[in-house]
Amino acid sequence: MCEFCHQHGEGKKWYLLMENYSQELFAQDNRKEFMHDFFANFEEDMTANIKGMEKLQNAPRLVQKVMKSLIVRKYKKEHFGQVVPIEDLEKIVYMMKIIVRIPCVCRKFILGKEARYCFAVGASIHGTLSDLPDFSSNFEVLKNDEAIKVLRELDEKGLMHSVWTFKTPFIGGICNCDQDCLAYQSLTKYQVPLFFKSEYVAQTDWDKCTGCKTCKMVCQFGAIMYSDTNEKCAIDGKYCFGCGVCRAACSRQAITFVERTSIPQLVKEW
Repeated sequence: MCEFCHQHGEGKKWYLLMENYSQELFAQDNRKEFMHDFFANFEEDMTANIKGMEKLQNAPRLVQKVMKSLIVRKYKKEHFGQVVPIEDLEKIVYMMKIIVRIPCVCRKFILGKEARYCFAVGASIHGTLSDLPDFSSNFEVLKNDEAIKVLRELDEKGLMHSVWTFKTPFIGGICNCDQDCLAYQSLTKYQVPLFFKSEYVAQTDWDKCTGCKTCKMVCQFGAIMYSDTNEKCAIDGKYCFGCGVCRAACSRQAITFVERTSIPQLVKEW
């Protein structure tokens, strides 16, 4: 299981532990102020971070390794994520008393326009973000079933779901990401992982696979390979993040999930 499962989940999936979403936890360690400052200063901070990453790419490999390790360590304490498939995401939503759909700050930063793909959960954010221009008039409070409906639609569109901390282990956000996610770009462009792989890994049922390559085309992590000899697709668990994008795209229902812990070599690499 992931590092946070051992540290903050009592050896179980940490994001399914209700206390990690609690108002009591949110009230501690200046989390309200941290969340406010995170959104208020997002554009300025991200601009500086990207410049720093670009500069780091030209540094000696040893320097890169040390600095990237320090960056990841910092984010694990403050704002770190984990990929979560739709079935576990539904379990999370049904635990929540507060679900608010909010604008995605990544897409606003990259694309320059509002796109409401994110959800604030657990804490009441009306008093936390309501003074910020991008959020003051964009709160959309959803009931559990309404949120599930939206998330299923996003899943069908091929978006990757993840949960995010605001001063770990408090989980205050659900994101639904694609290539416009800055955390995704941090991983793929700068090799700085700011989120864990999911607790699952995808596998292909070759009896059902027709080799159409749809799954390969939508995989955001390059984990799917095509065998011309067998005319089938196969998933390399080493690179699979267990997001479910390929599964949602497969019209033959040839892709299923298994627990990552059920594959010894993946546990060792994890």
